[in-house]
Amino acid sequence: MPKLKTKSGAKKRFKFTATGKVKSGVAGKRHRLISHKSKYIRQNRGTKVMADADAKKIKSYMPYA
Repeated sequence: MPKLKTKSGAKKRFKFTATGKVKSGVAGKRHRLISHKSKYIRQNRGTKVMADADAKKIKSYMPYA
């Protein structure tokens, strides 16, 4: 069988936790922040763990991770 390729966009955007869950950055933090509430900006700081349905698809993009 040939080797499977990893999706380049996925390897740049996602990391895996020690238990195998998928981490990603939070959306909506790049620009137009003046129109967002400070609570919104504060809560979206850092990273989040993806939902199981999304994580399943992302894991198929990264077969060797």
